[in-house]
Amino acid sequence: MSNIAIKVENLYKSFGKGDTLVEVIKDASFTIDKGELVALVAPSGAGKTTLLMMIGCVDTPNSGQMWIGDEKVYDNKWLTKETRKLRREKIGFIFQAHYLIPFLNIIDNLTLLPQSNGTNDKVSKAKARELLKYLDIADKEKAMPSQLSGGQNQRVAIARALANNPQIILADEPTAALDIHRSVDVLKMLKKIALEQNVAIIMVTHDDRMLPYCDRVMEIENMGVVFKDSK
Repeated sequence: MSNIAIKVENLYKSFGKGDTLVEVIKDASFTIDKGELVALVAPSGAGKTTLLMMIGCVDTPNSGQMWIGDEKVYDNKWLTKETRKLRREKIGFIFQAHYLIPFLNIIDNLTLLPQSNGTNDKVSKAKARELLKYLDIADKEKAMPSQLSGGQNQRVAIARALANNPQIILADEPTAALDIHRSVDVLKMLKKIALEQNVAIIMVTHDDRMLPYCDRVMEIENMGVVFKDSK
């Protein structure tokens, strides 16, 4: 079994056609390994979210090839009709807003996805408690999201992204709503998670101060993807 978490070859995405054709991503090719924390940077409108959503099997490329781990999932078309199942089982998402369900307590927020994948209540709760302990918020399992601070809710959102044992976590500006100290704490936490949970994390960020905490910086340049030094 290889150490590759995500592999992309010649990925292409455009919108419209004819006179209204807008090319966004063109011939993007890259490989990211398990255990890596990779920043994705580019100017606004350059296609960061589009690329992230294609990697996350949410948005459909026009062409190219993509592997998640050892499984080829896209070859000029999706190789499964159940991309939702693919996302549930192999990909975790973290957003700028935590999007926790406000009328569920923390433990129930964390067990919702695993239980929808068929994991039984006992196992899913044990995993949720393990994650809360791992992220130093074990005492918050019965709390409601409204009772937690912004930083605590973001930790819960990170725990939720890990609840299905994903191979990849996609984070869309997870520190944008936090101050610099909490942002650095989140980045250190994500780095620790990448290494200890053996998961690849791709994080969109506009904050250059976050880049030194990442292993690599992936930049969209002339509609392609290049890697630059994070230091």
